[in-house]
Amino acid sequence: MKKAFFGIPLLVVFFLIVSACKNDDDDGNVTPPRDRGEESLVAQTDIESFLETHFYNYEEFENPPTGFDYVIRFDSLVGDNANKIPLIEQVEFKTVKDRVDTDVSYKLYYLNVRQGGGEKVEFSDIVTLEFEGRKLDLTLFDSANAPIRFDLTAILNGLQDGLTEFNTAEGEPIINSDGTVEFENFGVGAVFVPSGLGYFNNPPGNIIALYDQLIFSFKVYEAQFGDQDQDGIPTPFEDLNNNGWEEDDDTDNDGVPNFSDTDDENDGRLTKNEITVNTYAVNPGDEEPVLITNEVEVNRETNTATGQIIITTVVFHDQDGDGTPDYLDPDN
Repeated sequence: MKKAFFGIPLLVVFFLIVSACKNDDDDGNVTPPRDRGEESLVAQTDIESFLETHFYNYEEFENPPTGFDYVIRFDSLVGDNANKIPLIEQVEFKTVKDRVDTDVSYKLYYLNVRQGGGEKVEFSDIVTLEFEGRKLDLTLFDSANAPIRFDLTAILNGLQDGLTEFNTAEGEPIINSDGTVEFENFGVGAVFVPSGLGYFNNPPGNIIALYDQLIFSFKVYEAQFGDQDQDGIPTPFEDLNNNGWEEDDDTDNDGVPNFSDTDDENDGRLTKNEITVNTYAVNPGDEEPVLITNEVEVNRETNTATGQIIITTVVFHDQDGDGTPDYLDPDN
């Protein structure tokens, strides 16, 4: 199972996830955004055109040469490459709603080169990966060629939605004598992000233009549960409507979603003081703990060397017995 990741803030803030500044036109006025529905159609056309005219180095993945780095490389279907298999025949897609206008949906295309043998990535995980970010003309605008950690609630929605289709590496990482780390059977893929799930009309810097569609390729190594507001409740358990979004669950309607709100129902008592977090150590041969009413397992971690299992639970107290846990009930 995934390791718990409690109380650790976002570790990396750089170009990929920096808050974008507003784009101004020449006379200093803010450029009004385009219609998101109309722009979604443009984005789909742009991305599908790229997929029809490009391929990736699938032959290297089928027969990895010595020292292969498992990096996805894209190229055009021209000249000696004209007979390669186009990406459009190798990608998958899922339907994803726009976070701003939920009446708008996108076909989010992703390339699953290798699923990965570990745990499935969740929408609110802290993920260790390597990546490249490119425009559709294959201009590189950002990359990390060594493992780096990201809070998935703080990156572009399209990349977040793509990563949840993959698994982490299999087993524990191998630490070499020189301090380098190796991962086995990690997830490898790419996602083709329409502007509405990317920067739309607020791109950072000067490389990415307004309404650019983007490509992110990645190698997924590890994932840990996020508790972004450090209230003791892992963020997946704060997704009350179970839609895989962290942004739209706001019990007290104060504009701060529950996953980053330390007092979810705004009763003056911190959420962490209205629940109880328990930890159980289960050794090989021991029986697992019997949970009490309203106690829910939120994580377990197995020590592969000793076989010991660490189980983390949360007791959701309900003092008035009305079926609403205290941390979501303003009357308690």
